[in-house]
Amino acid sequence: MKRAHLLHNPGAGEKDFSKNELMELIGKAGFDCTYSSVKKENWDKFEDEIDFIVIAGGDGTVRRTAKALLKRKVLDKQFPLALLPHGTANNVAGTLNISGTVDEIIPTWHKSIIKKFDVGKIGGLPDNMFFLEAFGFGIFPKLMKVMDKMEEDEQESREDKIKMARAVLYDVVLSYRPRTCKIIADGEDHTGKYIMVEIMNTRSMGPNLELSPQSDPGDGEFEVVLIPENHHKKFEEYLLNLINGKEDHYSFTTLKAKNVQVFWDGKDLHADDQTIKIDKPVEVNIQVRPGLLEFLVSDPEN
Repeated sequence: MKRAHLLHNPGAGEKDFSKNELMELIGKAGFDCTYSSVKKENWDKFEDEIDFIVIAGGDGTVRRTAKALLKRKVLDKQFPLALLPHGTANNVAGTLNISGTVDEIIPTWHKSIIKKFDVGKIGGLPDNMFFLEAFGFGIFPKLMKVMDKMEEDEQESREDKIKMARAVLYDVVLSYRPRTCKIIADGEDHTGKYIMVEIMNTRSMGPNLELSPQSDPGDGEFEVVLIPENHHKKFEEYLLNLINGKEDHYSFTTLKAKNVQVFWDGKDLHADDQTIKIDKPVEVNIQVRPGLLEFLVSDPEN
């Protein structure tokens, strides 16, 4: 019998499963399972004898787990990650095509395959940092700052939260001033004025905005998604159509690169769901670190 260790974020999702419910479902599916709440101390001290880690939570919990694994990777074995998406956006799970109810997902682990997942290494900042989803400048750090000041309504559905965040982003875009950005992607210069520069590893980010639908997080490359000054109005229209449920085929300017140097004329940036404030603009160096993480995903041939 395979051994799993469940990492659970009890506060994630609108209709979260309890510890007992999750443990019962995993046990009934034929897995031996131990448990940690990510709200408790020493949650990341799981035993080396386990076969894989189950993450019941959102993108933030996935990031916390990845950070713990990357710290111990050099000395210890690596553990595949199985996701039970419980968050609002679940961008990592969406990119890996992991969807369905908890009791639908759990039995698939018996026939899952390993999917390698790249990690973005960020250099040039005071602290060593990484990202799983995206690292960028412009409108998204601004959106995060606005959202952090708003009170969250626990009664709102996942869909309502996403729609509200998109509406706030639309307001941000309306008043945002394009900034000069020096971009060198694998040696090629793409310097210009932009309202957004995002180095993407997943297909979507933020409030489920699918900025890079062709992204493969295990291909050893990033997708650098750009919204230049002359696309400002087009992006406004795209967001408005998205909010109103209308189809829009706006095409994002996208570059593929393994190494990116960026100098943004501003002090706000983000790595995944974390905002970063710097005292003055600095040149940031982003490198792809191929396949540092492993996820359990459904075999497309089954």
